[in-house]
Amino acid sequence: MSKDILSVIQANMGTFSKGQRLIAHFILESYDKAAFMTASRLGRTVNVSESTVVRFAAELGYDGYPAMQKALQEMIRNKLTSIQRIEVSNDRIGNQDILSMVMQSDMDKIRLTLDEVDRKAFNQAVNAIVLARRIYILGVRSATAIASFLGFYFNLIFENVVLIHSTSVSEVFEQMLRIGPEDVIIGISFPRYSRRTVKAMQFARDRGAQVVAITDCETSPLALIATHTLMAKSDMASFVDSLVAPLSLVNALIVALGRRKNNDLSATFGALEQIWDEYEVYEKAASEHE
Repeated sequence: MSKDILSVIQANMGTFSKGQRLIAHFILESYDKAAFMTASRLGRTVNVSESTVVRFAAELGYDGYPAMQKALQEMIRNKLTSIQRIEVSNDRIGNQDILSMVMQSDMDKIRLTLDEVDRKAFNQAVNAIVLARRIYILGVRSATAIASFLGFYFNLIFENVVLIHSTSVSEVFEQMLRIGPEDVIIGISFPRYSRRTVKAMQFARDRGAQVVAITDCETSPLALIATHTLMAKSDMASFVDSLVAPLSLVNALIVALGRRKNNDLSATFGALEQIWDEYEVYEKAASEHE
């Protein structure tokens, strides 16, 4: 469905049964909580049966309750404030063991990413990066960690990497001043999406560069700009962004590029091992001291 689910509910309010109106009112008033409730829990909350909730989803034109729930989640993912995220996550976790719940959720996100990732887009992104004159990497806020990780390893593989530092809007564009058609920019952002990242990617595309987006879904503002989109599932654990699946995707990208640059990489690491040993970069394990 292309229309906002809340607009659809409002437009159809007059056609709902009494039980369906209870569901509709709850969703309109507390959509941030409803989006993460099972059909049975939503039914208990508004005192209707689970089957009434399922029929309500069908009435709206969805192919089952999970499809309606997904539409709600996608609609709100970029709208929730930090306070709302804390409230929603507290409601989701309840009395469950936090460690188990969060780690299980992370594992589920990796499985979903593996099932849904576009292999063709992944390979096209690898080709574009290998052939690029310069590779620009941008991630701000929580995505800074992924951008830095990617930049660290890319600097070992390539000689032409620019990790964009984003302390101010003007500095982002100054660092991209010479970007052009032979270059690639990799932009990383997950809900709530960074406007600075989106504008920088638009700037790069307008100058003919290839744009690789690492984001969560096709409706992401990064995906709408990108030449190549690599999607990984993200989620929120309270106010914290869960970026386990995106980091796993980035790992795969680094390994794929390392394979493509295998001979150069062997020579690079051969030289680095000598430097690391000579300048005692790494602390030796206890057994090595003996």
